[in-house]
Amino acid sequence: MNQQVSGFRPADIEAVAFKSVMRNVAGAVSIVTATQGGARAGLTATSLTALSAEPPTVIVCVNRTASAWPTIERAGHFAINVLAARHQSIADRFAGRGGFKGDARFGEGDWTRLVTGAPVLEGALAILDCETEEAIERHSHTILIGRVKAIREAETEGALLYWRGIYGKLDETLQYGAGI
Repeated sequence: MNQQVSGFRPADIEAVAFKSVMRNVAGAVSIVTATQGGARAGLTATSLTALSAEPPTVIVCVNRTASAWPTIERAGHFAINVLAARHQSIADRFAGRGGFKGDARFGEGDWTRLVTGAPVLEGALAILDCETEEAIERHSHTILIGRVKAIREAETEGALLYWRGIYGKLDETLQYGAGI
């Protein structure tokens, strides 16, 4: 049976079309941070997933062209700060909006450290402080596998999500859209 699937695209998919399709995948917004040689760096990411509970391990994908990448790569550790809905402006800072880079990205919020020394955001919905277990280069990104060394969890008003280029809030009311 040879059926044509509506919207089917051939295997030679262009990057623009791929990015458009992937914008339909909603993701929790996180800040990935590291410290190396006294320098702090971080970036906004939505590519986080659990790998294993035993031992506690996570995966995050980082674009190697990101200004924070050299610090994260050399540090041997990183922290994932899962943002609450009220942290939208911090997400924008770490995404480079407003031209913030390096230590200037940490100009908003209260930052501290847990076990590895990576900066962690007080009041983040969840924090995973990780030692880099493995870094796998694939195409434009590096897949970081992190062994979780410390965790922290906060009760808050809801999670910050990103979908189709806009922020949303996920809580018991399942709100989504601008102006959260």
